[in-house]
Amino acid sequence: MFNIEFGDNGEILCSGRLDAAQCAKAEEFLGSVDSSSTLDFAQLEYISSAGLGILLKTQKRLVENGAGLRIINVNNHIHDVFRYSGFHSIFEIEAG
Repeated sequence: MFNIEFGDNGEILCSGRLDAAQCAKAEEFLGSVDSSSTLDFAQLEYISSAGLGILLKTQKRLVENGAGLRIINVNNHIHDVFRYSGFHSIFEIEAG
């Protein structure tokens, strides 16, 4: 299960598992984001390469318009995925 929604403070809250089966849901939501935003991964358990692809696509689109994604509360496993894939140099990431 995966859920993505705006939190009370405007951050984008992600929870569950962002895998290939959930990418359409994430892509639809993130496609509506048009300004710099913070993704809160405190409740995100897993992200697949397909999920990373959605984040990269969103980041590229936002950077073209002078914006970008910031990711906070990243657990150790997901932080490792970002480091091993080189994505830690594409996003501003704060460990949880």
